[in-house]
Amino acid sequence: MAQITSSLPSDKQQIAGDALQGALIDLLDLSLVGKQAHWNLIGRNFRSLHLQLDDIVALARNGADSAAERAVALGVNPDGRAATIARDTRLGQFEAGYIEDGKVVAAFTDILGATIARMRERIGATEEADPVTQDLLIGITDGLEKQHWMVQAQR
Repeated sequence: MAQITSSLPSDKQQIAGDALQGALIDLLDLSLVGKQAHWNLIGRNFRSLHLQLDDIVALARNGADSAAERAVALGVNPDGRAATIARDTRLGQFEAGYIEDGKVVAAFTDILGATIARMRERIGATEEADPVTQDLLIGITDGLEKQHWMVQAQR
């Protein structure tokens, strides 16, 4: 069986791979949590928040794809299976049923804030190990921080 090899030494490949896997889990679950809120949202700010949740989901899905493809390019197999996400996620979850717009704003302020904090840890971890991976994580974090600002402004 053919394998993808990395230009990174194994210790740096491990650091980058771990950072990318963590980002993948966060981003895939962010897209799922975002859709759950999107479908069940109610309240006065329904329309604008409904559309913003789609923006967050698109950002998360694109970021997850970029992180997974970067991992493969480094010879690391990404794991985005549902069981892996369920086991490893650190994102807060919504209860089933309708969710008031104010609760969505509060929850997404916290969810995005915590995700950004973990992404910044990954940025720091990859600084010396793999600047290319670091750059990817910086770009994803930039988008998350923009959405965090936009959600917070609705409080």
